Amino acid sequence: CSPGGDALPLQCHPTSSKEAVPSFSPPVCQPSRLSAIPHLRPAKVCQAGDAYVREKFKPQARRDLEKEKQRLQNILATGKDVEEPKVKQTLVQTKEDEIAEPDRFEELVNEVQERKEFLAEMEALGQGKKYQRIVLTEISQKMREMEIIDKKRSEEMREMMTKDTTGGNKFN
Repeated sequence: CSPGGDALPLQCHPTSSKEAVPSFSPPVCQPSRLSAIPHLRPAKVCQAGDAYVREKFKPQARRDLEKEKQRLQNILATGKDVEEPKVKQTLVQTKEDEIAEPDRFEELVNEVQERKEFLAEMEALGQGKKYQRIVLTEISQKMREMEIIDKKRSEEMREMMTKDTTGGNKFN
């Protein structure tokens, strides 16, 4: 407020021909002016938008129903759940057999696929908009890392090819 108690002007004319340099100081404290008329939208305008539209539920099977049927048949026939211990043993054996270290590029491909599947599940549950930005950002980061790995591999291949061709000429 000015010393006389009046409000400051909303627009000022520049006093010099130079352009004003924006300063990063906090804004001047001005009392907020609220209008007497509330800014409410009519119900028809609200209903015309997509605020009241629900996304349709799209169920997805989260488990293998055939496997569940076989398990239930075993329980009813023998009174025991026989199949579970066998499954656990096979999983342990496959982990021991997998000694070779997986390639980072393949890991990234798998991670991108997992994120796509997660996003599809969230969209099916009606939560796609909530996770879309996060998941797409992660996917783009993985893709960038894949591009870097691909460039390094191609450079290594070029170096190997040039060494092979120059080395072959020396021996001829």
